Amino acid sequence: MREPMGKPQYVAATLLLIFLAQCSWLVRRNLDTGTLEVREWYRLDQGSRRLSGPAPRSGLAPSDPFLQAGPAPPPRVLENGGIDPDHSALWYIVAAAPLLIWRGNFVSQSLAYWGWLARAPYLFFGVMLGASLWYVARRLYGNVGGFIALTLYCFAPGIIQTTAVWYTEPEIGAAWGAFGTVFTGIAVAHTLYAPREVVLWNWRRILLLGISIALAVGSQYSLFVLVLLTLPFMLYLAPQRRQAAVTIWLAACALAALLLFAAYGFHPTALFAAMRAAHWWDVEWKALSLPGALGHIVAQLGQNSPAIVVLLPIALATFVVWPRARYFGNTAPLLVASLCFLLGTISPHYPGLGFQLVSIPFFFVFIAGVFADLLETRHRAAVLAGLFGLLSAYALLSLIHLFQASASV
Repeated sequence: MREPMGKPQYVAATLLLIFLAQCSWLVRRNLDTGTLEVREWYRLDQGSRRLSGPAPRSGLAPSDPFLQAGPAPPPRVLENGGIDPDHSALWYIVAAAPLLIWRGNFVSQSLAYWGWLARAPYLFFGVMLGASLWYVARRLYGNVGGFIALTLYCFAPGIIQTTAVWYTEPEIGAAWGAFGTVFTGIAVAHTLYAPREVVLWNWRRILLLGISIALAVGSQYSLFVLVLLTLPFMLYLAPQRRQAAVTIWLAACALAALLLFAAYGFHPTALFAAMRAAHWWDVEWKALSLPGALGHIVAQLGQNSPAIVVLLPIALATFVVWPRARYFGNTAPLLVASLCFLLGTISPHYPGLGFQLVSIPFFFVFIAGVFADLLETRHRAAVLAGLFGLLSAYALLSLIHLFQASASV
């Protein structure tokens, strides 16, 4: 960012520090137990093996009879011939890479120290996703839109839980990768109107887009759907430079493929075996006809962010009846969020939960955009009062639930 630091940046940084403090509180409470959940232990063990580093084999209680044998794979891995159907090797490497700097023993007694290294990547992803969300919303809707989106994000229980890896899978990397894929693609398309050699000039954005794609797909294979969706957005925004848009998109995909190949040590056999066993499209359309399926997904969405239950219906109604709110800046995040919500409904088990989390930042951007538009009408005072009261109650409720959850451990 070339823009100098000012009041908006300091306010955003303060909100992100509050978010990081909440996540850190949960991490500390979790590590104080002196044990690792089996899923996390397996993730770190596999990542350490791929990096040829020491595996944390004493992360569970010392009395565990299977301590020296290592953790057993999750059921989905066992059912898939021992290969993870949802995650690439990159997902495991990200989890274990910080452990390479630990020079002590991986024992339960020191888990309160080296355990922070295991959570560091996800804390970083969580903060960076919040910063990206604020940056995008602010560019689209101004300071007010940026602060609405960031406030919704920083006090979202589901986001805090997955960032802190609080008895859940760490999906925050997939969410940041998906968010970066969509909005970096949109940003690249906007630059194609510049009278320059766009492919070479955009090498930084190509690099960022490639990393975003690798992080998204490497963290959850089924997110390739959003990579495909990004190309139509780019073609729509740059109708006169479609060849350049396709070239940039293909270059970013090639870079992402190279990064995923590197995660397998540049061994084509290992890469092809993982790709063949991957579940790229694991959906069950009959899930739409199951009684209570949609209600369950909506309830899960409300647990991830209670404010969505109130603000999203208002934003959707406004979007439908008010033509001013129907422009690309609002429509694009709504389309992506709706697609992820649908895929979360028809995808069983793990992929569906991942799509639900990925949809949340896009819903936040959409809500921020619609309410930023409403704040420019003659009803500004009423909208501002209601929004301020709801967001304040939302933040307070999130903090109360945070301490209640941590106190139960």
